Amino acid sequence: VAMDAARTARRLGAEVHIVYRRGEEELPARKEEVHHAKEEGIIFDLLQNPTELLVDENGCVKGAKVIKMELGEPDASGRRSPVEIPGSEYEIEADTVIMSLGTSPNPLISSTTKGLDINRRKCIIAEEETGATSKEGVYAGGDAVTGAATVILAMGAGKAAAKGIHEYLSNK
Repeated sequence: VAMDAARTARRLGAEVHIVYRRGEEELPARKEEVHHAKEEGIIFDLLQNPTELLVDENGCVKGAKVIKMELGEPDASGRRSPVEIPGSEYEIEADTVIMSLGTSPNPLISSTTKGLDINRRKCIIAEEETGATSKEGVYAGGDAVTGAATVILAMGAGKAAAKGIHEYLSNK
């Protein structure tokens, strides 16, 4: 999903960075997807982990705080866990952030977005018809709202959110 979102954004003209806490070998995407993403000009910021979204005085995204990582010793499963490198924090500029992290809602979203309501399962609360959340101008759909579900349901939520976003922007 992350590669699809990144490549689509790139094709729409955005400068795209994929920020991932592990190295290229650990990327959960298929090798050919990574290869094609690089061919399209997507920048991979590997062994780096976003820790906070930065917003301006109007609540619009202006970037993210990031910390550099290194791979530690293998755990019982043999997988090397990423470990923060102390003192390596820095900020990256961005006007749009696409979170693509598995099928569970990312706690970074609700913890850094004041006024965004979540339910007891930590899913974002959004209107089914429009994807609108409790925070003006923020829309959500798919697994972030329902938890793990089908691609078809996520596509439907995306279509509904696109209409909601269009209406919102048309009325500004």
